[in-house]
Amino acid sequence: MDDIYVGKFLDQRYEILERIGTGGMAVVYKGLDHRLNRLVAIKILKADLAQNDELRRRFHAEGQAVAMLSHPNIVAVYDVNRKENLDYIVMELIEGITLKQYINRKGILNWKEALHFSTQIAKALGHAHSRGIVHRDIKPQNIMVLKDGSVKVADFGIARLLATQNTLTQEALGSVHYISPEQAKGQQVDARSDIYSLGVVMYEMLTSRLPFEGESAVAIAIQHISSVPLQPREINPDIPKGLAQITMHAMEPNLDLRYKTADELLRDLEEFRKNPSVEFTYSSVPGEDTDVDGSHIVPGTKAPSNVKRGSGNSVARDRTTKDEYRKNRRKSGTTAMLIGIFLVIVLVIGIGVYVWRSFGKDIFNPSEERIQVPSFVDSIVDDVVNNPENSAFNFTIRETESETVPAGVIISQDPKADRAVTPSEEGINVVLTVSTGPRVVTMPDIINKDYREARNILENLQMDLDIVIQEEPDESITVGYVMEQFPEEGTQLTRNYTVYITYSSGPAISYVEVPNIVNAPERQAQTTLESYDLTPNPEYVYSDEYEMGYVIYQSLPAGESVPIHTRITYQVSMGKEPVQVDPDPQPQPQPQPQPQPDDTSNTEQGGTDENKPVSSSADLVTN
Repeated sequence: MDDIYVGKFLDQRYEILERIGTGGMAVVYKGLDHRLNRLVAIKILKADLAQNDELRRRFHAEGQAVAMLSHPNIVAVYDVNRKENLDYIVMELIEGITLKQYINRKGILNWKEALHFSTQIAKALGHAHSRGIVHRDIKPQNIMVLKDGSVKVADFGIARLLATQNTLTQEALGSVHYISPEQAKGQQVDARSDIYSLGVVMYEMLTSRLPFEGESAVAIAIQHISSVPLQPREINPDIPKGLAQITMHAMEPNLDLRYKTADELLRDLEEFRKNPSVEFTYSSVPGEDTDVDGSHIVPGTKAPSNVKRGSGNSVARDRTTKDEYRKNRRKSGTTAMLIGIFLVIVLVIGIGVYVWRSFGKDIFNPSEERIQVPSFVDSIVDDVVNNPENSAFNFTIRETESETVPAGVIISQDPKADRAVTPSEEGINVVLTVSTGPRVVTMPDIINKDYREARNILENLQMDLDIVIQEEPDESITVGYVMEQFPEEGTQLTRNYTVYITYSSGPAISYVEVPNIVNAPERQAQTTLESYDLTPNPEYVYSDEYEMGYVIYQSLPAGESVPIHTRITYQVSMGKEPVQVDPDPQPQPQPQPQPQPDDTSNTEQGGTDENKPVSSSADLVTN
């Protein structure tokens, strides 16, 4: 099908190559960032939704908030832009498939693989939650599986926008299988809602089944609130008990008993990874120690070594028999029924108190007018203050920074919504706390500065910027000086924004392959190296194998690629080493024989051989 965006450029930078997907609010395209020469994913807000100014504002604000996240298991957001009739987010392009597709292909996953994926998703949630961002739509369709086995969570921020839509689209039907009970009730959600959804994803990976099914989104939502799913091990007995316990604790419908943080869940996953035979126990009733499967703990007994305390409301326990298990399940059912009756009574009392406070005074004092304060939270402050219907209120504005709430949006109010108050002659005083948005600074000009100075300038902004420094050869720019920056000067930077600094590494370096000069005559070797723009460095050694004047060794192997002017040391043979003869020591002087009186004649004639002095070996050599 023809697409009006394919082939177009956005912001004179991003070229749209092809459409790769469609979601509940946006169309996803594959694009090319010509400035950084990398492929990206571009999400463009659907045309029909772009007519809603409030939705466009939220789309832009949520994109900026998610751009602050930086984690290997979260799809990175590079850029958020808003033009006249176009809102888009530039994201990391992921080459892979969704976890949903992966499960559909493989069916039940090996528990080790499910553990591997669950750990990475929990780490991603822990990072996002630590920065005040709740996903709200964790499901396998929003989790990408890469070729190397790693996973990345996508659509942070977009999920929050989906939550503002009231239509039950096909996307909503797909999401309702994973929503938490509090989401199904329309209540406020927090990090624990993401943990519940992750528990459902774990359940599906381990069993290849969803915990709840139904013909409509409403039917499935009701089951999340009121039903109990089958234990994972009843579907797949190969699941280790400890991992099944972690899964069910993450899916605990009671917010107060569920894992409070993703870090708590990670600790138990890590404990299980170290010892797959470990078992956990979690409290299923506040103040009462019970196992995740409902079996009670025997007080005063010592737990087996493989039973560990789980993170959050957890204690060690002894194992129970099947009969004890059934008995304790009946006890738990009775306890749950009593608690339910108690909660109904408390609810009725609460409603009565609310009705009394809201309407009782009017009943007994009909002449006194009371006004119910509406909810101003999440509204734009200018719209609230300038609305004639709010003329009965005297607004006091207090501003505060917020990394998650866009500028101009009301964060809280005092008195709270739905409270009935009696107006005074001056009106009803209402204090509105309004977000100024995240702290924003302007990108400075760092071109032609030393890259170290440029980094210090950015760090002094105290915005926790992700500064990426890279070098490129350039003959015209001084070595070490910034030649390119992204984003450009004047761009508004939010916390954790990624900034790229490119500095000159000097002229480009040419490389050559080292020639083979072994066995070559010295003169030829020198000429060859110089012809390759390499620097000769000869050394001279004796050799029994090589003739004098021939190269016997070179310091770098032939064929290796090296920069030009690299010094190549080579050894030249001086032939065989000459033999050194040690000289004999000097002869000792011999005593002269004394002539005898009766031998004079013989002496004068030279004497006999016996009396003639004998020459030493040294004398023989000398003579």
